[in-house]
Amino acid sequence: MLTKVYGAALQGIDATLITIEVNTTKGCLFYLVGLPDSAVKESQQRISTALAVNGYKLPTCKTIINMAPADIRKEGSAYDLPLAIGLLGANGLIKAERLPRFLLMGELSLDGSLQPIKGALPIAIKARELGFEGMIVPQQNAREAAVVNHLTVYGADNIAQVIDFFNETAPMQPTVVNTREEFFAHQNEFALDFADVKGQENVKRALEVAAAGGHNILLIGAPGSGKSMLAKRLPSILPPLSLGESLETTKIHSVAGKLGRDGGLITTRPFRDPHHTISTVAMTGGGGYPQPGEISLAHNGVLFLDELPEFSRNVLEVLRQPLEDRKITIARVKCNVEYPASFMLVASMNPCPCGYYNHPTRPCVCTPGQVQKYLNRISGPLLDRIDLQIEVIPVPFEKMSDARPGEPSAAIRERVVRARRIQEQRYADVPGVYCNAQMTSKLLALHARPDDHGLRLLKEAMNRLNLSARAYDRILKVARTIADLEAAPDVRPAHLAEAIGYRNLDREDWAG
Repeated sequence: MLTKVYGAALQGIDATLITIEVNTTKGCLFYLVGLPDSAVKESQQRISTALAVNGYKLPTCKTIINMAPADIRKEGSAYDLPLAIGLLGANGLIKAERLPRFLLMGELSLDGSLQPIKGALPIAIKARELGFEGMIVPQQNAREAAVVNHLTVYGADNIAQVIDFFNETAPMQPTVVNTREEFFAHQNEFALDFADVKGQENVKRALEVAAAGGHNILLIGAPGSGKSMLAKRLPSILPPLSLGESLETTKIHSVAGKLGRDGGLITTRPFRDPHHTISTVAMTGGGGYPQPGEISLAHNGVLFLDELPEFSRNVLEVLRQPLEDRKITIARVKCNVEYPASFMLVASMNPCPCGYYNHPTRPCVCTPGQVQKYLNRISGPLLDRIDLQIEVIPVPFEKMSDARPGEPSAAIRERVVRARRIQEQRYADVPGVYCNAQMTSKLLALHARPDDHGLRLLKEAMNRLNLSARAYDRILKVARTIADLEAAPDVRPAHLAEAIGYRNLDREDWAG
Protein backbone atom coordinates (compact mmCIF):
# COMPACT_ATOMS: atom_id res chain seq x y z
CA MET A 1 0.00 0.00 0.00
CA LEU A 2 1.38 3.40 -1.00
CA THR A 3 0.96 6.36 1.34
CA LYS A 4 2.22 9.94 1.01
CA VAL A 5 3.05 12.25 3.91
CA TYR A 6 4.49 15.75 3.68
CA GLY A 7 7.36 17.41 5.55
CA ALA A 8 9.86 20.15 4.73
CA ALA A 9 13.61 20.76 4.47
CA LEU A 10 15.30 24.04 5.33
CA GLN A 11 17.49 25.81 2.79
CA GLY A 12 18.81 29.01 4.30
CA ILE A 13 15.84 30.79 5.86
CA ASP A 14 13.34 29.22 3.45
CA ALA A 15 11.74 25.78 3.38
CA THR A 16 11.29 23.25 0.58
CA LEU A 17 8.47 20.71 0.49
CA ILE A 18 9.54 17.10 1.04
CA THR A 19 7.19 14.30 -0.03
CA ILE A 20 7.62 11.11 1.99
CA GLU A 21 6.35 8.13 -0.01
CA VAL A 22 5.93 4.89 1.95
CA ASN A 23 5.17 1.61 0.14
CA THR A 24 4.77 -1.80 1.77
CA THR A 25 4.80 -5.16 -0.07
CA LYS A 26 5.55 -8.77 0.75
CA GLY A 27 9.02 -9.32 2.18
CA CYS A 28 11.05 -8.35 5.23
CA LEU A 29 13.52 -5.65 4.18
CA PHE A 30 13.55 -1.89 5.00
CA TYR A 31 14.85 0.73 2.58
CA LEU A 32 15.09 4.48 3.22
CA VAL A 33 16.16 6.43 0.11
CA GLY A 34 16.18 10.05 -1.05
CA LEU A 35 19.55 11.32 0.21
CA PRO A 36 18.96 11.01 3.99
CA ASP A 37 21.81 11.71 6.40
CA SER A 38 22.77 9.52 9.38
CA ALA A 39 20.26 11.19 11.73
CA VAL A 40 17.41 10.44 9.31
CA LYS A 41 18.56 6.84 8.82
CA GLU A 42 18.63 6.32 12.59
CA SER A 43 14.96 7.25 12.75
CA GLN A 44 13.98 3.61 12.12
CA GLN A 45 15.07 2.63 15.63
CA ARG A 46 13.43 5.64 17.28
CA ILE A 47 10.17 5.10 15.38
CA SER A 48 9.86 1.36 16.05
CA THR A 49 10.56 1.80 19.76
CA ALA A 50 8.22 4.77 20.16
CA LEU A 51 5.37 2.96 18.37
CA ALA A 52 5.93 -0.21 20.41
CA VAL A 53 5.81 1.76 23.69
CA ASN A 54 2.48 3.28 22.57
CA GLY A 55 0.97 -0.10 21.63
CA TYR A 56 1.56 -0.19 17.88
CA LYS A 57 3.51 -3.03 16.30
CA LEU A 58 4.34 -2.69 12.63
CA PRO A 59 3.78 -5.85 10.52
CA THR A 60 6.86 -7.56 9.10
CA CYS A 61 6.92 -6.64 5.42
CA LYS A 62 9.12 -5.10 2.78
CA THR A 63 9.07 -1.33 3.28
CA ILE A 64 10.44 1.27 0.89
CA ILE A 65 10.46 4.93 1.93
CA ASN A 66 11.40 7.58 -0.61
CA MET A 67 12.00 11.19 0.43
CA ALA A 68 11.49 13.33 -2.66
CA PRO A 69 13.00 15.32 -4.25
CA ALA A 70 15.98 12.99 -4.04
CA ASP A 71 18.59 15.64 -4.92
CA ILE A 72 18.03 17.62 -1.67
CA ARG A 73 19.96 16.44 1.36
CA LYS A 74 17.61 15.50 4.23
CA GLU A 75 19.22 16.27 7.58
CA GLY A 76 18.27 15.97 11.23
CA SER A 77 15.75 14.10 13.33
CA ALA A 78 12.76 16.34 12.55
CA TYR A 79 11.47 13.80 9.98
CA ASP A 80 10.68 11.20 12.68
CA LEU A 81 7.01 12.17 12.95
CA PRO A 82 6.09 12.19 9.22
CA LEU A 83 8.04 8.94 8.70
CA ALA A 84 6.23 7.25 11.58
CA ILE A 85 2.80 8.44 10.43
CA GLY A 86 3.60 7.35 6.87
CA LEU A 87 4.55 3.86 8.08
CA LEU A 88 1.31 3.56 10.05
CA GLY A 89 -0.72 4.75 7.07
CA ALA A 90 0.95 2.33 4.65
CA ASN A 91 0.26 -0.58 7.02
CA GLY A 92 -3.40 0.34 7.48
CA LEU A 93 -3.02 1.27 11.17
CA ILE A 94 -4.11 4.86 10.61
CA LYS A 95 -6.66 6.51 8.33
CA ALA A 96 -4.69 7.93 5.43
CA GLU A 97 -7.42 10.07 3.84
CA ARG A 98 -6.51 13.30 5.72
CA LEU A 99 -2.74 12.93 5.52
CA PRO A 100 -2.28 14.95 2.28
CA ARG A 101 -3.98 17.96 3.91
CA PHE A 102 -1.37 18.41 6.64
CA LEU A 103 2.36 19.01 6.87
CA LEU A 104 4.08 17.20 9.75
CA MET A 105 7.44 17.69 11.46
CA GLY A 106 8.81 16.53 14.82
CA GLU A 107 11.50 14.51 16.54
CA LEU A 108 10.47 11.36 18.44
CA SER A 109 11.75 10.24 21.82
CA LEU A 110 11.74 6.52 22.60
CA ASP A 111 8.57 6.93 24.70
CA GLY A 112 6.75 8.61 21.80
CA SER A 113 6.96 12.17 23.09
CA LEU A 114 7.79 14.90 20.59
CA GLN A 115 10.90 17.07 20.86
CA PRO A 116 11.15 20.61 19.38
CA ILE A 117 12.58 21.25 15.93
CA LYS A 118 14.40 24.12 14.23
CA GLY A 119 12.80 26.30 11.59
CA ALA A 120 9.12 25.84 12.45
CA LEU A 121 8.29 29.38 11.26
CA PRO A 122 9.70 29.15 7.70
CA ILE A 123 8.16 25.67 7.40
CA ALA A 124 4.77 27.08 8.41
CA ILE A 125 5.12 29.90 5.87
CA LYS A 126 5.82 27.30 3.17
CA ALA A 127 2.83 25.21 4.25
CA ARG A 128 0.50 28.20 3.89
CA GLU A 129 2.07 29.11 0.56
CA LEU A 130 1.40 25.58 -0.79
CA GLY A 131 -2.20 25.57 0.41
CA PHE A 132 -2.04 23.01 3.22
CA GLU A 133 -5.02 22.99 5.55
CA GLY A 134 -2.85 22.68 8.64
CA MET A 135 0.43 21.73 10.23
CA ILE A 136 1.30 19.45 13.15
CA VAL A 137 4.45 20.21 15.14
CA PRO A 138 5.73 19.55 18.68
CA GLN A 139 3.92 21.58 21.34
CA GLN A 140 7.06 23.66 22.00
CA ASN A 141 6.99 24.95 18.40
CA ALA A 142 3.24 25.55 18.19
CA ARG A 143 3.25 29.28 19.06
CA GLU A 144 6.16 29.91 16.71
CA ALA A 145 4.34 28.28 13.77
CA ALA A 146 0.96 29.79 14.70
CA VAL A 147 2.32 33.26 13.98
CA VAL A 148 1.48 32.48 10.33
CA ASN A 149 -2.09 33.52 9.54
CA HIS A 150 -4.57 31.39 7.57
CA LEU A 151 -2.91 28.13 8.65
CA THR A 152 -4.28 25.84 11.35
CA VAL A 153 -1.42 24.78 13.63
CA TYR A 154 -1.70 21.88 16.07
CA GLY A 155 0.84 21.32 18.82
CA ALA A 156 1.24 17.69 19.96
CA ASP A 157 3.01 16.37 23.06
CA ASN A 158 3.37 12.80 21.79
CA ILE A 159 2.73 10.64 18.74
CA ALA A 160 -0.35 9.06 20.29
CA GLN A 161 -2.18 12.39 20.02
CA VAL A 162 -1.30 12.63 16.32
CA ILE A 163 -2.48 9.04 15.66
CA ASP A 164 -5.80 9.70 17.45
CA PHE A 165 -6.20 12.95 15.50
CA PHE A 166 -5.93 11.21 12.11
CA ASN A 167 -8.09 8.29 13.27
CA GLU A 168 -10.66 10.86 14.47
CA THR A 169 -10.87 9.29 17.91
CA ALA A 170 -9.64 12.37 19.82
CA PRO A 171 -9.46 15.93 18.48
CA MET A 172 -6.54 18.32 19.02
CA GLN A 173 -7.02 21.96 19.85
CA PRO A 174 -5.36 24.36 17.39
CA THR A 175 -2.94 26.96 18.68
CA VAL A 176 -4.15 30.49 17.98
CA VAL A 177 -1.90 33.55 18.11
CA ASN A 178 -3.09 37.09 17.43
CA THR A 179 0.03 38.09 15.51
CA ARG A 180 -0.57 41.83 15.29
CA GLU A 181 -1.73 42.17 18.89
CA GLU A 182 1.31 40.27 20.20
CA PHE A 183 3.63 42.22 17.92
CA PHE A 184 2.47 45.68 18.97
CA ALA A 185 2.11 44.77 22.66
CA HIS A 186 5.83 44.19 23.21
CA GLN A 187 7.45 46.69 20.85
CA ASN A 188 8.46 49.20 23.52
CA GLU A 189 9.73 46.92 26.28
CA PHE A 190 13.36 47.73 27.14
CA ALA A 191 15.26 46.92 30.30
CA LEU A 192 17.83 49.70 29.71
CA ASP A 193 17.23 53.42 29.18
CA PHE A 194 19.40 56.42 28.34
CA ALA A 195 17.84 58.26 31.30
CA ASP A 196 20.22 56.26 33.52
CA VAL A 197 23.32 57.66 31.77
CA LYS A 198 25.06 60.57 33.47
CA GLY A 199 26.84 63.05 31.22
CA GLN A 200 28.27 61.84 27.88
CA GLU A 201 26.03 64.22 25.93
CA ASN A 202 28.32 64.20 22.89
CA VAL A 203 28.30 60.38 22.76
CA LYS A 204 24.53 60.27 23.15
CA ARG A 205 24.26 62.68 20.24
CA ALA A 206 26.54 60.48 18.12
CA LEU A 207 24.47 57.39 18.96
CA GLU A 208 21.30 59.32 18.04
CA VAL A 209 22.81 60.19 14.65
CA ALA A 210 23.91 56.58 14.15
CA ALA A 211 20.42 55.29 15.00
CA ALA A 212 18.71 57.86 12.77
CA GLY A 213 20.73 56.87 9.70
CA GLY A 214 21.58 53.23 10.42
CA HIS A 215 25.30 54.09 10.58
CA ASN A 216 28.12 51.99 12.00
CA ILE A 217 29.85 53.49 15.05
CA LEU A 218 33.06 52.94 17.03
CA LEU A 219 33.45 54.11 20.63
CA ILE A 220 37.05 54.70 21.83
CA GLY A 221 37.75 55.38 25.47
CA ALA A 222 39.45 54.37 28.69
CA PRO A 223 38.22 51.45 30.82
CA GLY A 224 35.11 52.42 32.81
CA SER A 225 34.23 55.43 30.67
CA GLY A 226 30.83 53.95 29.77
CA LYS A 227 31.33 52.53 26.26
CA SER A 228 29.51 49.23 26.82
CA MET A 229 26.79 50.87 28.94
CA LEU A 230 26.00 53.32 26.15
CA ALA A 231 26.12 50.70 23.39
CA LYS A 232 23.74 48.36 25.20
CA ARG A 233 21.14 51.13 25.37
CA LEU A 234 21.20 51.73 21.61
CA PRO A 235 18.28 49.35 20.80
CA SER A 236 16.01 51.49 22.99
CA ILE A 237 16.31 54.43 20.54
CA LEU A 238 16.23 52.49 17.27
CA PRO A 239 13.01 52.66 15.22
CA PRO A 240 10.52 49.87 15.99
CA LEU A 241 10.60 46.79 13.78
CA SER A 242 7.99 46.62 11.07
CA LEU A 243 5.92 43.42 10.92
CA GLY A 244 7.84 42.31 7.81
CA GLU A 245 11.21 42.91 9.51
CA SER A 246 9.98 41.06 12.58
CA LEU A 247 8.97 38.01 10.53
CA GLU A 248 12.30 37.96 8.67
CA THR A 249 14.26 38.29 11.91
CA THR A 250 12.21 35.58 13.60
CA LYS A 251 12.80 33.23 10.64
CA ILE A 252 16.56 33.54 11.06
CA HIS A 253 16.41 32.85 14.80
CA SER A 254 13.99 29.99 14.17
CA VAL A 255 16.38 28.32 11.71
CA ALA A 256 19.21 28.73 14.23
CA GLY A 257 17.06 27.27 17.04
CA LYS A 258 17.40 30.44 19.15
CA LEU A 259 13.74 31.20 19.87
CA GLY A 260 13.46 28.92 22.88
CA ARG A 261 10.35 27.27 24.27
CA ASP A 262 7.04 28.84 23.26
CA GLY A 263 8.88 31.40 21.14
CA GLY A 264 6.74 33.83 19.18
CA LEU A 265 7.57 36.85 17.07
CA ILE A 266 10.72 38.83 17.85
CA THR A 267 9.31 42.29 18.52
CA THR A 268 12.46 44.28 19.39
CA ARG A 269 15.61 44.68 17.35
CA PRO A 270 18.25 42.02 18.06
CA PHE A 271 21.35 42.96 20.02
CA ARG A 272 24.17 40.44 19.57
CA ASP A 273 27.42 40.84 21.52
CA PRO A 274 29.73 37.88 20.82
CA HIS A 275 32.90 37.40 22.89
CA HIS A 276 36.19 38.35 21.24
CA THR A 277 37.27 34.67 21.15
CA ILE A 278 34.57 33.90 18.55
CA SER A 279 35.66 31.95 15.46
CA THR A 280 35.19 33.01 11.86
CA VAL A 281 32.58 30.30 11.25
CA ALA A 282 30.58 31.30 14.33
CA MET A 283 30.61 34.92 13.17
CA THR A 284 29.66 34.36 9.53
CA GLY A 285 27.74 31.09 9.81
CA GLY A 286 28.67 27.67 8.50
CA GLY A 287 28.98 24.01 9.34
CA GLY A 288 28.35 20.93 7.22
CA TYR A 289 24.95 22.39 6.43
CA PRO A 290 25.43 26.15 6.94
CA GLN A 291 23.66 27.68 9.92
CA PRO A 292 23.26 31.45 10.54
CA GLY A 293 26.16 33.14 12.31
CA GLU A 294 26.21 36.17 14.58
CA ILE A 295 26.08 38.65 11.70
CA SER A 296 22.83 37.08 10.46
CA LEU A 297 21.37 36.78 13.96
CA ALA A 298 21.97 40.54 14.23
CA HIS A 299 19.96 41.18 11.03
CA ASN A 300 17.70 44.24 11.44
CA GLY A 301 19.46 44.97 14.72
CA VAL A 302 22.84 45.63 16.30
CA LEU A 303 26.08 43.65 16.28
CA PHE A 304 28.17 44.87 19.23
CA LEU A 305 31.87 44.01 19.26
CA ASP A 306 33.36 44.91 22.63
CA GLU A 307 37.17 45.23 22.78
CA LEU A 308 37.39 45.34 18.99
CA PRO A 309 41.20 44.93 18.63
CA GLU A 310 41.08 41.69 20.64
CA PHE A 311 39.04 39.95 17.93
CA SER A 312 40.91 37.73 15.50
CA ARG A 313 42.06 39.58 12.38
CA ASN A 314 40.28 37.03 10.17
CA VAL A 315 37.01 37.52 12.08
CA LEU A 316 37.15 41.28 11.58
CA GLU A 317 38.05 41.08 7.91
CA VAL A 318 35.07 38.85 7.04
CA LEU A 319 32.81 41.68 8.20
CA ARG A 320 33.86 43.90 5.31
CA GLN A 321 31.74 42.30 2.59
CA PRO A 322 28.51 41.92 4.68
CA LEU A 323 28.82 45.56 5.79
CA GLU A 324 28.68 46.63 2.13
CA ASP A 325 26.31 44.04 0.62
CA ARG A 326 24.09 43.45 3.71
CA LYS A 327 24.00 39.73 3.02
CA ILE A 328 26.43 36.82 3.21
CA THR A 329 26.74 33.79 0.96
CA ILE A 330 28.19 30.66 2.54
CA ALA A 331 29.56 28.28 -0.07
CA ARG A 332 30.01 24.57 0.60
CA VAL A 333 30.64 21.62 -1.70
CA LYS A 334 27.05 20.41 -1.35
CA CYS A 335 25.21 23.73 -1.28
CA ASN A 336 25.33 27.52 -1.32
CA VAL A 337 23.25 29.32 1.27
CA GLU A 338 22.56 33.05 1.41
CA TYR A 339 21.61 34.67 4.71
CA PRO A 340 20.59 38.32 5.16
CA ALA A 341 23.02 40.39 7.24
CA SER A 342 21.75 43.97 7.38
CA PHE A 343 22.95 45.14 10.78
CA MET A 344 24.38 48.17 12.54
CA LEU A 345 27.96 47.54 13.64
CA VAL A 346 28.68 49.05 17.04
CA ALA A 347 32.18 48.51 18.39
CA SER A 348 34.15 49.68 21.39
CA MET A 349 37.86 49.68 22.17
CA ASN A 350 40.52 51.09 24.46
CA PRO A 351 42.80 53.68 22.84
CA CYS A 352 45.98 51.75 23.70
CA PRO A 353 47.15 48.54 25.47
CA CYS A 354 47.12 50.15 28.94
CA GLY A 355 43.84 51.90 28.17
CA TYR A 356 44.73 55.47 29.20
CA TYR A 357 46.03 57.17 26.05
CA ASN A 358 44.51 60.69 25.87
CA HIS A 359 43.01 60.23 29.36
CA PRO A 360 42.43 63.61 31.08
CA THR A 361 43.91 62.60 34.46
CA ARG A 362 45.73 59.26 34.26
CA PRO A 363 49.05 58.93 32.41
CA CYS A 364 49.52 56.43 29.58
CA VAL A 365 52.52 54.11 30.01
CA CYS A 366 52.55 52.95 26.38
CA THR A 367 55.11 54.10 23.83
CA PRO A 368 53.87 55.69 20.58
CA GLY A 369 54.89 52.52 18.75
CA GLN A 370 52.78 50.36 21.08
CA VAL A 371 49.76 52.62 20.60
CA GLN A 372 50.15 52.51 16.82
CA LYS A 373 50.60 48.74 16.82
CA TYR A 374 47.46 48.37 18.94
CA LEU A 375 45.41 50.54 16.57
CA ASN A 376 46.82 48.70 13.55
CA ARG A 377 45.00 45.55 14.68
CA ILE A 378 42.00 47.15 12.98
CA SER A 379 42.61 47.43 9.26
CA GLY A 380 42.09 50.64 7.33
CA PRO A 381 39.40 49.14 5.05
CA LEU A 382 37.35 48.10 8.09
CA LEU A 383 37.74 51.52 9.73
CA ASP A 384 36.61 53.14 6.48
CA ARG A 385 33.33 51.25 6.79
CA ILE A 386 32.67 52.71 10.25
CA ASP A 387 30.89 56.02 9.76
CA LEU A 388 31.33 57.49 13.25
CA GLN A 389 34.44 57.17 15.44
CA ILE A 390 33.77 58.75 18.83
CA GLU A 391 36.11 59.38 21.75
CA VAL A 392 34.43 58.64 25.09
CA ILE A 393 35.83 60.70 27.97
CA PRO A 394 35.32 59.51 31.59
CA VAL A 395 32.47 61.31 33.37
CA PRO A 396 33.61 63.75 36.09
CA PHE A 397 32.35 63.30 39.65
CA GLU A 398 30.04 66.31 39.51
CA LYS A 399 27.98 64.74 36.71
CA MET A 400 28.06 61.21 38.18
CA SER A 401 26.67 62.48 41.49
CA ASP A 402 23.90 64.50 39.82
CA ALA A 403 20.59 62.95 40.91
CA ARG A 404 18.62 64.37 37.98
CA PRO A 405 17.79 61.76 35.29
CA GLY A 406 19.06 62.24 31.78
CA GLU A 407 16.95 62.50 28.64
CA PRO A 408 14.91 59.28 28.35
CA SER A 409 15.25 56.91 25.42
CA ALA A 410 11.62 57.54 24.41
CA ALA A 411 12.34 61.21 23.64
CA ILE A 412 15.45 60.38 21.60
CA ARG A 413 13.57 57.62 19.79
CA GLU A 414 10.89 60.08 18.66
CA ARG A 415 13.50 62.20 16.89
CA VAL A 416 15.09 59.10 15.36
CA VAL A 417 11.72 57.86 14.07
CA ARG A 418 10.95 61.26 12.51
CA ALA A 419 14.30 61.24 10.70
CA ARG A 420 13.77 57.66 9.50
CA ARG A 421 10.33 58.60 8.21
CA ILE A 422 11.90 61.34 6.07
CA GLN A 423 14.36 58.79 4.69
CA GLU A 424 11.65 56.23 3.94
CA GLN A 425 9.75 58.81 1.92
CA ARG A 426 12.92 59.89 0.11
CA TYR A 427 13.84 56.34 -0.91
CA ALA A 428 10.32 55.03 -1.45
CA ASP A 429 11.02 54.36 -5.13
CA VAL A 430 14.49 52.87 -4.57
CA PRO A 431 14.36 49.11 -3.85
CA GLY A 432 16.63 47.88 -1.06
CA VAL A 433 17.37 51.34 0.38
CA TYR A 434 15.58 52.35 3.59
CA CYS A 435 18.04 54.63 5.39
CA ASN A 436 20.96 56.95 4.67
CA ALA A 437 23.60 54.35 5.49
CA GLN A 438 22.42 52.35 2.45
CA MET A 439 22.75 55.20 -0.05
CA THR A 440 24.65 54.54 -3.26
CA SER A 441 26.99 57.07 -4.90
CA LYS A 442 24.21 58.06 -7.28
CA LEU A 443 21.83 58.76 -4.39
CA LEU A 444 24.54 60.72 -2.59
CA ALA A 445 24.89 62.99 -5.61
CA LEU A 446 21.13 63.54 -5.63
CA HIS A 447 20.39 64.03 -1.95
CA ALA A 448 23.64 64.91 -0.13
CA ARG A 449 25.36 67.35 -2.46
CA PRO A 450 26.85 70.19 -0.34
CA ASP A 451 27.05 73.84 -1.48
CA ASP A 452 30.31 75.57 -2.43
CA HIS A 453 31.12 76.49 1.17
CA GLY A 454 30.52 72.90 2.23
CA LEU A 455 32.68 71.56 -0.59
CA ARG A 456 35.60 73.79 0.49
CA LEU A 457 35.23 72.57 4.06
CA LEU A 458 35.13 68.98 2.91
CA LYS A 459 38.17 69.44 0.66
CA GLU A 460 40.19 70.87 3.53
CA ALA A 461 39.20 67.95 5.78
CA MET A 462 40.07 65.42 3.09
CA ASN A 463 43.52 66.94 2.57
CA ARG A 464 44.34 67.39 6.26
CA LEU A 465 43.13 63.98 7.39
CA ASN A 466 44.17 62.12 4.22
CA LEU A 467 40.74 60.50 3.93
CA SER A 468 39.81 57.82 1.40
CA ALA A 469 37.01 58.04 -1.16
CA ARG A 470 34.93 55.71 1.02
CA ALA A 471 35.43 58.02 4.03
CA TYR A 472 34.28 60.92 1.82
CA ASP A 473 31.03 59.06 1.10
CA ARG A 474 30.59 58.19 4.77
CA ILE A 475 30.90 61.84 5.82
CA LEU A 476 28.23 62.84 3.30
CA LYS A 477 25.90 60.08 4.53
CA VAL A 478 26.29 61.15 8.15
CA ALA A 479 25.81 64.82 7.21
CA ARG A 480 22.60 63.89 5.38
CA THR A 481 21.36 62.15 8.55
CA ILE A 482 22.19 65.18 10.71
CA ALA A 483 20.22 67.31 8.26
CA ASP A 484 17.28 64.89 8.49
CA LEU A 485 17.29 65.14 12.29
CA GLU A 486 16.80 68.88 11.82
CA ALA A 487 14.30 68.29 8.96
CA ALA A 488 16.60 70.38 6.74
CA PRO A 489 16.14 69.86 2.98
CA ASP A 490 19.83 70.44 2.13
CA VAL A 491 23.18 69.46 3.61
CA ARG A 492 24.70 72.61 5.12
CA PRO A 493 28.32 73.30 6.19
CA ALA A 494 27.33 72.91 9.88
CA HIS A 495 26.09 69.38 9.16
CA LEU A 496 29.35 68.54 7.37
CA ALA A 497 31.43 69.98 10.20
CA GLU A 498 29.63 67.79 12.75
CA ALA A 499 30.01 64.71 10.51
CA ILE A 500 33.77 65.37 10.10
CA GLY A 501 34.06 65.74 13.87
CA TYR A 502 32.80 62.18 14.26
CA ARG A 503 35.96 60.75 12.68
CA ASN A 504 38.26 60.96 15.71
CA LEU A 505 40.68 58.24 14.62
CA ASP A 506 41.56 60.27 11.52
CA ARG A 507 43.04 63.09 13.61
CA GLU A 508 46.78 63.67 13.53
CA ASP A 509 47.18 63.57 17.33
CA TRP A 510 46.07 59.95 17.59
CA ALA A 511 48.94 57.56 18.28
CA GLY A 512 51.41 60.44 18.42
